[in-house]
Amino acid sequence: QVQLVESGGGSVQAGGSLRLSCAVSAYTDSPYCIGWFRQAPAKLREGVAAMYPGAGRTNYGDSVKGRFIISRDKAKNTLYLQMNSLKPEDTAMYYCAADLLGIGGSWYDPRDFGHWGQGTQVTVSS
Repeated sequence: QVQLVESGGGSVQAGGSLRLSCAVSAYTDSPYCIGWFRQAPAKLREGVAAMYPGAGRTNYGDSVKGRFIISRDKAKNTLYLQMNSLKPEDTAMYYCAADLLGIGGSWYDPRDFGHWGQGTQVTVSS
């Protein structure tokens, strides 16, 4: 069982930075894949960034490559999303999600993730 709690969302001006946090209850038991999704009004939920703790591999959506960084603090059992050079189109509800068993096999399809946080709102103004 994995519980996820996001925090760190807020309002920021275009070009600014924000860091999201996700507290993970798995302790030393790492999910197969854990990452961040976002969903804007009238838009599909899309994969932003993800990592495979066991393999040490990360993935990023095309729209955030070079601007966002996903990282993990094992001691604090916390996942982070550092967001730099924010744009108005980054405005969305951001969710932390975990795929425990890796049955689905993707990092970007929300249908492959069975555990979700409550979400944290990010608003970028121009």
